[in-house]
Amino acid sequence: GDFIETLQEVAENYFHGETILKPSIRISHPVKGRIPEAKHKHAKDLEDWEVTTYFDRMMFVIEVASISDIVSGNQLTLTIGGVKCYGDDNLYGRKESDQTFKMFAGFKNRVCSNMCVWSDGLVQDIKVRHIGQLQAAMVTMLQQFNASYFLRELKALPQYGLTERQFAQLIGRCRMYQYLPAKQKEHISPILFGDQQIGAVCRDYYKDGHFAHGDDGSISLWKIYNLFTGANKTTYIDQFLPRAANAYEITHELKTALDGTGSTWYLN
Repeated sequence: GDFIETLQEVAENYFHGETILKPSIRISHPVKGRIPEAKHKHAKDLEDWEVTTYFDRMMFVIEVASISDIVSGNQLTLTIGGVKCYGDDNLYGRKESDQTFKMFAGFKNRVCSNMCVWSDGLVQDIKVRHIGQLQAAMVTMLQQFNASYFLRELKALPQYGLTERQFAQLIGRCRMYQYLPAKQKEHISPILFGDQQIGAVCRDYYKDGHFAHGDDGSISLWKIYNLFTGANKTTYIDQFLPRAANAYEITHELKTALDGTGSTWYLN
């Protein structure tokens, strides 16, 4: 609760005068426990006040509804949020031990609820001991996140595309990556999506109502990016943000290969 309330307060101060919606929260399965004083009791002997319940994973988002733009007919809304996974912490350690949090700033595609996250708007595994440190980290993240630049980059994606053959090569190499020798992987941008998500990208290339290929089999980088962010919806909460950022990194690398400013193993 403190995590969500703190980011809500930071957002209201940082985006003063903007329309900020209430947090949307997603939680995983509940984990039942007990207070330390009851650790030697049998479960059947526990009093109600000795029983604790927490959720192993939690993610929330807060939309800044008044800051939005259009990319290829899709409305994007500025969104911030965070992830808490108790598996990252030592719950049985001393009270003053560090707790780990993940935070992000990006844009939500309101057409499909896909989340656009850029690595500059992502803070992974920040360790803090009190709310003041967490609040300071939130402010720093928002100060470093260049929303205008990210939007310009997103708006460029519809101008580039892959042929059906190039898309097939991309999918094939995404599947190949995890089996490459470690030495070869050192020189290749990683793909964090597993076979299940890559399969979803391939399926939705044909079937997605918004981002399927064109009549000639070609597909824009904007659509490819959204196929990846759409496939990311099936990811466990603790892996959601790294994969969201990875979707943009791979798509941006494809763009640099197409405009001649870079190269990528996924199309070579």
